[in-house]
Amino acid sequence: MKHNKPESRHDAEFERLRKRLRLALGAVVLVTLVGVLGFTLIGGRGHNLIDAIYMTVITLTTVGFGEIIDMSRNPVGRIFTIALLLGGMGIVAYTVPMLAAFVIEGQLHDIFRRRRMENRIAQLAGHYIICGDEETSWFVAEELIHTERTIVLITPTEEVQELALARLGDIPLVMGDPTADEVLARAGIERASGIVFSLENEKDNVLGVLTARRLSPMTRIIASSEHAGTEAKLRMAGADGVVSPSRIGGLRMASELLRPKVVSFLDQMLREKGGSLRVEELEVLAESSAAGKTLAWLGVGDVRGAVLLAVRRPDGPFEFKPPADTTLEPGMSLIVMADAQGRSELEQKVQGRWRLSRS
Repeated sequence: MKHNKPESRHDAEFERLRKRLRLALGAVVLVTLVGVLGFTLIGGRGHNLIDAIYMTVITLTTVGFGEIIDMSRNPVGRIFTIALLLGGMGIVAYTVPMLAAFVIEGQLHDIFRRRRMENRIAQLAGHYIICGDEETSWFVAEELIHTERTIVLITPTEEVQELALARLGDIPLVMGDPTADEVLARAGIERASGIVFSLENEKDNVLGVLTARRLSPMTRIIASSEHAGTEAKLRMAGADGVVSPSRIGGLRMASELLRPKVVSFLDQMLREKGGSLRVEELEVLAESSAAGKTLAWLGVGDVRGAVLLAVRRPDGPFEFKPPADTTLEPGMSLIVMADAQGRSELEQKVQGRWRLSRS
């Protein structure tokens, strides 16, 4: 999935306005410096820098206050003042309206940006929503992006939003309370394949799961929790899975201690630059053209980089290294190891009517 979209016409116009404003402000600064220098020389020792600045300001703004530096017997000073007035007044008259336009345009830019984001999200279906305000959320988002899943990020504050944009780049996002109905609706919860709640406050995770389950009964919901009591509440609220970052970290440390080569293999698989090799779960739907055919027909082994690891019938055990004549049944899950391209090829083999999710 590509996240960098071409610059819109509105963005280009806003950038041009910024460049013009920078040039105009530079001209104002320059003409002001010229005025201060000129009046300093004209005023001589009888006047200080403040007098020169005052004369420059009342000349450029044409407010008509009295002169501090006497020009009645100074023809050179009068000529300089006329030149400064004619040149500087035009620059100021050009800059002030542009500055006002920039402020207004900046507000409009934010409005248009939010509108484009809302339209972009409204067109999504089968995407994944991440509700978070901590480091775990960014790792979840990076993994989904890396494996070419479409995501929408919900951030509770503008500060968290800026952190997310700096780390993840241009992604669809919604700012607001992740436990609120309208915020989840703006993220497309009814059309999402899954949603993750990884908020610092575990009570928010419980409330978010409860709200998401009520709004979208079929969406897969995963939440983070550090306490056993909260885990039970999350499952009662409707979470399909609960993950403890501390528990996962402890298991990882034990694996590093006992099976370092296996961990190195998994690290290479997950972190290799440009690689997207993952263990994926493919579920056979009742309406899939693959239902009723065999594993030999599917030909997972013919797909470059793809390996079939196991199959699982509904509510049954995993069958490792299943025979080629195994019949594909509705509701059966296939566990395969494949990169993003291999996964795409397998989807095409069944005419794009498979439902995929992370294992």
